[in-house]
Amino acid sequence: MAGFARATASTPMSPAAAGPPLLTGERLVVFLFAARVALAAPAHLAAPLAILVAAALAVELAVDGSAPLRRFRTRPGASSGILLGATTLPSVMLSRLIQLSRLLPTDPNGPKEFAYLEMQYWAASISCLSVLALFLWHLRKSPSNGISKHLEYGSLLIVLYLMTFFLSFLLKTDGGLMVMTSMVYMLCHGVAGVILIKHILEKFPSCSSFGEALLVSSGLILYFGDMLAHTLSKMEFSVSSKAFIRTPRTRSDMTAIIQGILLVLFLLPLLYKSSLQVWYSCRMKGKQQTQAAEEHTRKRIGSAVFYISLLVVLMFLLPSWTHLVQGLKVHPFVWILNYMFTDSHERLALCAYWICVIYVSVRRFYSISKQSKTERILLRKYYHLVAVLIFSPAVIFQPAFLDLAFGAAFAVFLVLEMIRIWEIYPLGHLVHQFMNAFTDHRDSEILIVSHFSLLLGCALPKWMSSGLNDRPLAPFAGILSLGIGDTMASMIGYKYGVLRWSKTGKKTIEGTAAGITSMLAACSILVSLLASSGYILSQNWLSLLIAVTLSGLLEAYTAQLDNAFIPLVFYSLLCL
Repeated sequence: MAGFARATASTPMSPAAAGPPLLTGERLVVFLFAARVALAAPAHLAAPLAILVAAALAVELAVDGSAPLRRFRTRPGASSGILLGATTLPSVMLSRLIQLSRLLPTDPNGPKEFAYLEMQYWAASISCLSVLALFLWHLRKSPSNGISKHLEYGSLLIVLYLMTFFLSFLLKTDGGLMVMTSMVYMLCHGVAGVILIKHILEKFPSCSSFGEALLVSSGLILYFGDMLAHTLSKMEFSVSSKAFIRTPRTRSDMTAIIQGILLVLFLLPLLYKSSLQVWYSCRMKGKQQTQAAEEHTRKRIGSAVFYISLLVVLMFLLPSWTHLVQGLKVHPFVWILNYMFTDSHERLALCAYWICVIYVSVRRFYSISKQSKTERILLRKYYHLVAVLIFSPAVIFQPAFLDLAFGAAFAVFLVLEMIRIWEIYPLGHLVHQFMNAFTDHRDSEILIVSHFSLLLGCALPKWMSSGLNDRPLAPFAGILSLGIGDTMASMIGYKYGVLRWSKTGKKTIEGTAAGITSMLAACSILVSLLASSGYILSQNWLSLLIAVTLSGLLEAYTAQLDNAFIPLVFYSLLCL
């Protein structure tokens, strides 16, 4: 920075030379990814994606070329990642739309599924666009930032996108109240996305980049927006429920249970904090204690309130929601037990296999982590290989049961992270000590995201492939990209890498080549296994080569959380 300041003072520089580079490796890969998806989509859906990508690029250039948004503290060492964060989820939804359009003739519920998924595509895009508008507003409001050309281009592109959005819905032949309520519903996604990303960046400082926070906020809003739509569609006593939104009626009991568990666990912090405040105001009023005694009392009371709140949401709130939305007559936990012991031999054997693999790997790797000679990056990649061992057999032989297992594992991770953050007695310190053995520079004391990103990276492609799917490799997108490609790229690059992609980065060409080659080899083996298991294969090998190559290049160039982005990008390309 000092050298840059001296150069500026001594010789005048043109605006182009002074600004950030227009094209970087990550941006080029994102452009190729978005172009691959857009070229396979209808024009009326591809054009909004192209406008969104251009707007995201303008905002990223404006953020990178000026003083950072000082109100928000992002993860140190990471680029803004706005282009990748704003492009990923809409591209995934558009790829899923393209895939579903091929399957419409084979399913009587296809048109309803397509219409609903198209609305989700628009909702995800509006959520990302609203966050881009938030960043532009903060940049314009900052006194240290002038009105640069990137701000102007970004503002114009956002306006153009909104015009395209309104025209595409106003020109629908089945207009009326249904279209208007759908538009309001999608615009609410934008408002909620702005509120949520501000909350994430303010409550969890230095835990994520702008792009990572954008992906998380838009994904959560889309997921819980889907839950809200299904809930309102089931409320027959509501006058406006029939005109609100048409949700497909093909959702399984298992999907509803998984969503219900995640819903009540995300509501748990609200109930816990509220109950804690009420308890303190009633219990501690007028009592004087020493500081040590007060701290001890707070921890014990806080722990008791947490466990009671957890019991309330799981035992009472969860069955109430599943009964309302899905009409379940039994408690979800009873349904899960009945499901596990139906066709029990294979599922129970799979559970026993998982327990053995997890026990052996955790015990072994935790003892290795205490040895300073072992590099942390290699230790973390061993867990990627463990994910392959755990999830691959289940995807082939028990795919529906794996959906439930992913939901249960994510729920356990959420509860454990809450226990760690709030230091809930007696597990808080033990969980923190164990988790801290596997952290890296992308984790912080506030929030440890590595285990979440690995689990969700494997789970999301499998969850999104449930139902209609003509690409048998798509459910394996997370396992292949993280368990095979990312692991081999890191290990080979670390041990044998010499040629680096950039002067400042650590990723090597040898590692990337190893990752791409290993993924292609794993896909070849997996195709043979799937064919022998009765799957009808329709994957084009040229399309597969493009998907593997772009995913490998993204792993090489991105400074974002690769566990979160690479599986979604790979899944999106596999769907085409």
